[in-house]
Amino acid sequence: MCGLTGVLLPEGQAAEGLPRLVQAMTSALVHRGPDAEGVWADDGIALGHRRLSILDLSEAGAQPMHSTCGRLVIAYNGEIYNHLDLRRALEAAGAAPEWKGHSDTETLLAGIIHWGLDETLNRASGMFAMAVWDRRERRLSLARDRVGEKPLYWGWAGRALVFGSELKALRQHPEFPRDVCRDALAQYLQFAYVPAPRSIHPGIYKLEPGCILEIDGAPPAVAPRQPLRPGDRHGSLAIRRYWSLNDTIETGAATQYTTEDEAIARVDAALRQSVSQQMVADVPLGAFLSGGIDSSLIVALMQSQSSQAVRTFTIGFENAAFNEAPFAAAVAQHLGTQHSELIVTEAETRDVIPMLPDMYDEPFADSSQIPTYLVSKAARSAVTVALSGDAGDELFGGYNRYFWGPRIWAKLDWMPHALRRGLGSAIGAVPFAAWDSVGTLTGGRVARPGDKAHRLAARLRDVRTIDDLYRSLVSEWPGASMVGGRDSPNRSILDDPLPAVLGGDAAARMMAQDMRTYLPDDILCKVDRAAMAVSLETRVPFLDPGVIAASARLPMAMKIRGDQGKWLLRQILYRHVPRELIERPKAGFGIPVGEWLRGPLRAWADDLLSEAALQRDGLIDPAPVLQAWREHLDGHRDWTHRLWIILMLQAWRAQ
Repeated sequence: MCGLTGVLLPEGQAAEGLPRLVQAMTSALVHRGPDAEGVWADDGIALGHRRLSILDLSEAGAQPMHSTCGRLVIAYNGEIYNHLDLRRALEAAGAAPEWKGHSDTETLLAGIIHWGLDETLNRASGMFAMAVWDRRERRLSLARDRVGEKPLYWGWAGRALVFGSELKALRQHPEFPRDVCRDALAQYLQFAYVPAPRSIHPGIYKLEPGCILEIDGAPPAVAPRQPLRPGDRHGSLAIRRYWSLNDTIETGAATQYTTEDEAIARVDAALRQSVSQQMVADVPLGAFLSGGIDSSLIVALMQSQSSQAVRTFTIGFENAAFNEAPFAAAVAQHLGTQHSELIVTEAETRDVIPMLPDMYDEPFADSSQIPTYLVSKAARSAVTVALSGDAGDELFGGYNRYFWGPRIWAKLDWMPHALRRGLGSAIGAVPFAAWDSVGTLTGGRVARPGDKAHRLAARLRDVRTIDDLYRSLVSEWPGASMVGGRDSPNRSILDDPLPAVLGGDAAARMMAQDMRTYLPDDILCKVDRAAMAVSLETRVPFLDPGVIAASARLPMAMKIRGDQGKWLLRQILYRHVPRELIERPKAGFGIPVGEWLRGPLRAWADDLLSEAALQRDGLIDPAPVLQAWREHLDGHRDWTHRLWIILMLQAWRAQ
């Protein structure tokens, strides 16, 4: 894995000092690429690159890299797993240069020269973010992989256009805008992450997955008032899609598998090929193993195609309620992997918290970022590349909301909205203590019944459609009402149209929404930053385009049956691992943050959640935060997620 960055100057701006500036921007990404560094500059454009050597460890793989003809220069972060197939296609077409090495970067350049950028990316199977400069046309192209495994920020620092893998590189520019975008802040409070295309800073954006940004000639001197979306233009700058999730869903719906045997065979073959391609590396390689369905299946397919024991890694916790290490150890023993298990103390886990603001560069509040960092650190002690089971839930129906969300909606859909609002108001009017007393009649089987009743009441009052219900399920704070001075409605990619073929299928609509936002902006962001902080490359076999296409062809009944998700993946996994080692209630990659906030983290949280700290800069309304903090401390409400969002914001602001 690597890090890239660069600057494109507007017309008439002096280029003196540009190489030195980009050198500083590049050095800020040393954790993404500790093995080598390169900077290239020419007449108002400069590219920087930090290298984590994975394929072709020689100088033939160094970047920024020039095409053989000298026309293109590229700075690239990622891996193209089928690049040898692309080389063979170029050779068959008589379009292959005299190869200098065996890096996928060299393959990309040759492909872009022959096929053009869009077709090359459509042919490529991999994860990537890249900047390509066409010296003849004076055209800069920025591109990001289909689903957003690799990050790419871009925007304005003064009149210059800056871009890079992480915000910490862009911040090296002396005119980087350090104030907070209030629209982005409202979305962060709602979702616990800043959804693309915004970043936390005004005028700085995330390139959406599956997109190409192109600047013909000099960049516009100022940022647009609102973020650009695919199909938009701003002066010499335009954004377009080269891959569409909606199109993939529609194609899959038109060619659904008709038998279970065919579906299992096709998905198995696609996953097997993906795992095989992603096991290619010139450095030590292993895998994360939690003992759950997704990681166990990836490891099983790795071991079945390996002549030696695969290295697997897991972490465990002292708190037995959060410790899944024994499950992972049982799967590893059955498969015969070379397994490493690290038990971390609560103190070691909490020690990660001060590192998070710098690691994520902008507010980010998925608390599983902490164990993700710890397992990445453990893996990096032995390997440079690790495969993960991420995206199995989104593609094959694993999250609990896919089961009970549609059930809730089935019970509400018949009810007029006015009646739903009235019912919600009635439930919400019953005091917490009254609900809690009812809960005692169940023998304590329902924890915090008052908390759950009031959450249900809020959803009943707010939802009109199944898409509203989804948004309610994935939202925490009502960000739009907590942040003043915003420029626009609190809209996000969730407002984009979904494929018509999904109709009223609630689970399918939720899965598609997760693929568009939650997966790239939360899950993949979490893993990328945590792993890159220790210079570990992570790979996600479930996001191979062949696997995504195969999952789109599955009828919902082959993903979810009754209360059980990932039905089809289970059928494949049972061929490798006994059912009894896998079948247990789904658990997240969690830690007891809520308990810590009432205990060892209380003083830290008190400081960040004080009224004076919350009022700083006048960004958010402190009243609802202070109320949530009081309710959490008294034990009647579990506001862990809401409070973690505020704490990560406050910690980021304080750094």
